[in-house]
Amino acid sequence: MKIITTVLVLLYLYTLAFGIFMTPIFRIPAPMIFCLPLLLFCKDDLPTGFRYGRTLLLLLVACLLYDVVGLSAINSFAAHGIAIFLCVCFFNYYVGNDSGRLRLTIYVFFAWLVCSSMVMVMDHFVDNTFVLRTLLMGEPIQQSPSGISIYQFTFGYQVAALTSFAFIHSCVYRQPFIIKSTVFLLCIVFLFLGMQRSAFIAFMAVVAVFMLFYYGSSALFSLSLVTIICIGIYNYVLKDNLGNMENIVTKNVHNDAAYNRSGLVEENLRIYLDYPYGLIFYGKSWGDVIYRDYVFASGITSHNAYLMFFTYLGPFLGLGLLIAIYFKVMTVIVYAIRFIRNPANAMLVALSFSFIGVSINALSHNPWLIAADGPTLFLYFAMIHQYRQQEQQILQPDAPFNKMAYV
Repeated sequence: MKIITTVLVLLYLYTLAFGIFMTPIFRIPAPMIFCLPLLLFCKDDLPTGFRYGRTLLLLLVACLLYDVVGLSAINSFAAHGIAIFLCVCFFNYYVGNDSGRLRLTIYVFFAWLVCSSMVMVMDHFVDNTFVLRTLLMGEPIQQSPSGISIYQFTFGYQVAALTSFAFIHSCVYRQPFIIKSTVFLLCIVFLFLGMQRSAFIAFMAVVAVFMLFYYGSSALFSLSLVTIICIGIYNYVLKDNLGNMENIVTKNVHNDAAYNRSGLVEENLRIYLDYPYGLIFYGKSWGDVIYRDYVFASGITSHNAYLMFFTYLGPFLGLGLLIAIYFKVMTVIVYAIRFIRNPANAMLVALSFSFIGVSINALSHNPWLIAADGPTLFLYFAMIHQYRQQEQQILQPDAPFNKMAYV
């Protein structure tokens, strides 16, 4: 039974991490295939009660308004709703009060992201990785280089979550300097070869904020050291050893000015000002309002998840839902930062800053929490669940299922 349970956990987290939903192989949603049997096998361990009812309702309402009312995409709503519901059930029922399961789940999830980053690196150095990546995803790959993902931007969320978590995890768990340096070097390599500028910005912002809170007055020295290391790694390790290989610098040089993110956001803001209450209140769709910009007319958006959300739902409904959805998670982040040097909060701090990283990444892309983006969705519930387990440990310090809470 333990073997079956372990396999199901691995496969479910695989589908969640890489956004695998329905492929030519799986004509039933893949998360259902692995998550529902997992709950069935663990039915004797299931805790009573459902602790995420309000959060689930808020997420589903936001999906309904955005996907169905705004985009008229009923299939997207169904897919997002199923992914969110199963993720909630996984944490509420499988992980439950068991801190050991939570810790194992977190490490397995990030291990999958490491695998994806290694596949991305291999995609640069090894020919014909298309077949392997197609096999791992279960459907044809559309963009390269990237890891276990169909598109490059999807990989961007993976690397933003992984790099932020890995480096800060090495710091809060007080690893030796050589370990921290090695982890940081790997993060830079993944970001450099992954060609995700938004993920790179997210990582640097997260590292800067973390160091300011964690190291205090010595943060300026640490940040200066990090900057010097980054420049040194680029000039003496990466620049002269990659030849004509694609990287984040070459992507920036060859970037089409028409697809500049600031220009797309500026045009989106003009559209928003024309329809300040939200497109759904004017009976408009995105296609009805983009006639002035030929780039938008080609089928893309401003690539800012939050701005698009407000464009459809307006400031009142959109902002209200956003505050309600993020209220709990912001409470957790504030708590993690307030007690950032407490060893008991090490995992919570790493998860919180990783979530901040993917949230910053969403400023330049469309997927985010209500789009059931795998890393964002997992981090959202993982950090809330970690916080609740620690609260329970404080209330019941002798509870057997919480003995690992502060390990």
